[in-house]
Order: sequence, then C-alpha cells, then structure tokens
Amino acid sequence: MVTTAASAQFSWGVQGGLNVSNVRNQNCLERVKLGFNIGVLTDFGFAPNMGIRSGLYYTTKGAAGRTDIRLPYLQIPVHFAYKINLASRTRLVLHAGPYAAYGVGGSHFGSENNQYQPFDFGVGVGAGFEFGRFLTGIGWDMGLLDISNAENRSVRNRNAFLTVGYRF
Repeated sequence: MVTTAASAQFSWGVQGGLNVSNVRNQNCLERVKLGFNIGVLTDFGFAPNMGIRSGLYYTTKGAAGRTDIRLPYLQIPVHFAYKINLASRTRLVLHAGPYAAYGVGGSHFGSENNQYQPFDFGVGVGAGFEFGRFLTGIGWDMGLLDISNAENRSVRNRNAFLTVGYRF
C-alpha cells in the first residue's frame, strides 16, 4: 500500500468544450440542444497506464422542442482511465465510470410538475488523446435517474461532448 501511494501521480488541468444534449422522454428523444462544459480536470495515476480521472465541471444539458429545456449542472465524474502509449508524449486515453450532477440556476429546476429535480446520476464513457500537456476528448453521458417531477412521464439526460484541455 505504501509503494502504491508513493508511486501514485496526481495532475490537474483545465478543460472545456461543446455539448450536444437531449433528454429521453419516455420512448422518444427531444431535439438536440447545443451547450458547453468547462471545468477542472484531476487525474490520479495509480499504475503506469491506469488511473482515476475526475474533476468538477459546469455543464449545460437540456433539449430543444416546443420550449427549450436548459439544465445547467455542476458535475463530478469518477472514471477509471486506461492510457495506451502511442508515441513519445502521446497517449490514447479510454475512460468510463459514474457521474453525479446537481442543477444550479435556471428556471427549469424546482418542485413544480413542469420542472425537473436538480440531482442527476449516470454513467459516462469517453476517449481522448494526450499530446504532452494538451488534451482532446470525446464522450457520452447517460443519465440513469428520472429527473421529471411529473407522475405521467419519465425524463433522463443524454449528452455527447467534445473537449480540449491543458494539464499543468
């Protein structure tokens, strides 16, 4: 255990990008809505090519339809990451795991029948490249919780994202 702790490597950086999201409303998908994500990335390496990737992000989700649904969240992913060395200072990163998010701001969160519950939980997968200190990535988050307050419908978040970042 002491050897693992001593060899663990921690790094952090900033990351941001574009979201393409929608909500699954029972058996249909609403039209996609463009949004963004920005935040602080943390990477805790516990083996040469494995680690835990996490961070804190402000991310906008939602959907377009008769009325736009804008759902801004603070989100914390906790993903297992596997890194494949491709060349000197270039690695492919594959990651997957759960996320937890809490709605902040916006008029769509609340306890009314036409509003949404602020807590969301789901799973995500992604892939990206590390070019030295620069990062790129693509991924998908799938909400597992029904965030609707209405008794006659079920709503779950869906979100694809592209990111770029810099590790310090």
